[in-house]
Amino acid sequence: MSEITPDTDASRDIAEVPAVEIINTVAVHLLSAAAVKCGLSEHGDEEIDLAEARKLITALAGLITASAPELGDHHARVLRDGLRSVQLAFREASPFPDAPGQGPGEKLTGPVN
Repeated sequence: MSEITPDTDASRDIAEVPAVEIINTVAVHLLSAAAVKCGLSEHGDEEIDLAEARKLITALAGLITASAPELGDHHARVLRDGLRSVQLAFREASPFPDAPGQGPGEKLTGPVN
């Protein structure tokens, strides 16, 4: 197994990227994947997988909740808005919606209406 050392190009590249940018990038990937799994892509119903969407949304809620104090209001607000959108999309796509406060990520964010 090879080891990543400080001399590799990858570690030098990542060292130059601010943490806020990395967190935002990961959040956008989670948000995009959750949106697709909730049926919000051009293929819609063909790609719905609510079990997978639940995992992605919960991970996104955890990331945003944990990192919000470090991100600052400007960055966190945009991510929270995106999170709320996929939480609502999940609720709409679910044939049996979760009770308020029991949906994906809602234990971390509070109920979404």
